[in-house]
Amino acid sequence: MDILVTGASGLIGSALVPRLTAEGHHVIELRRDRGTTPASQATWNPDAGQIDLSRCGPVDAVVHLAGENVAQRWTPKAKARIRDSRVNGTHLLCEALTKLAQPPKTLVGASATGFYGHRGEEALDEQSAPGSGFLAEVCREWEAALASAAEQGVRVVHLRLGLVLAAQGGALAKMLTPFRLGLGGSLGSGRQYWSWITLEDLLAVVLFAMRTETLSGPVNAVAPGTVTNREFTKTLGRVLRRPAILPVPGFALRLLFGEMADGALLASARVKPAKLEASGFVFRFPELEPALRSLLKTR
Repeated sequence: MDILVTGASGLIGSALVPRLTAEGHHVIELRRDRGTTPASQATWNPDAGQIDLSRCGPVDAVVHLAGENVAQRWTPKAKARIRDSRVNGTHLLCEALTKLAQPPKTLVGASATGFYGHRGEEALDEQSAPGSGFLAEVCREWEAALASAAEQGVRVVHLRLGLVLAAQGGALAKMLTPFRLGLGGSLGSGRQYWSWITLEDLLAVVLFAMRTETLSGPVNAVAPGTVTNREFTKTLGRVLRRPAILPVPGFALRLLFGEMADGALLASARVKPAKLEASGFVFRFPELEPALRSLLKTR
């Protein structure tokens, strides 16, 4: 297939592109036009509302991963960047795709389990109502921005991503140093549920979503073995053979990260991959400890 990918330089995209290429697909990366981009490259500037797909030719599928990093202090300016990069960028992309002489058949777009907001111990699947708060609002608008593509007959899949585990980057990589020093521990009460997925399984989910024509709409891209933050930190400490007994109080997280602490680090979303399991997808790493041991190369 000819596949257009946005966000190709991020944690997920930088692993997805070589995976797609290795499987024989032709990948076109939609990159920001910085003045030095080759003439044959598809380019865009979401901040300026500019996009040029004229040089990429027909595409069979699109994987849309672009968006401002959520893991930062949510100042008013940062919140605007987070929202605009997802909502405005997605509107711009969908408008351009639907104007092509031959629109793609499939669009797999990133969303997040932040859609559900803070829900305590409630078990959540794709039929669950949206939550409240900044991330939930952004995710609702983000997914709604894909509607124009669906209205033109494009099969749209919203992958609601959980915490993506990879040794080479993301949240897990940032946690390793303090945990290896014996300074790790739960965040706040530790009772909040963390829904996670390994990067390897996520890449397989993206491919599965592109190939499975019966799959559309929201799809929870999380492993079945959802755990609380306390269980996560204890498991990581055990895998690293280090104690995980130094909790970080909620007030300290709020001082460090402001609104992001409650909106992301301390929020609880017990999300289940109901659609993936019903569609026959098989996770390589359904449970946390084997996943961490494989990622961190421990026994």
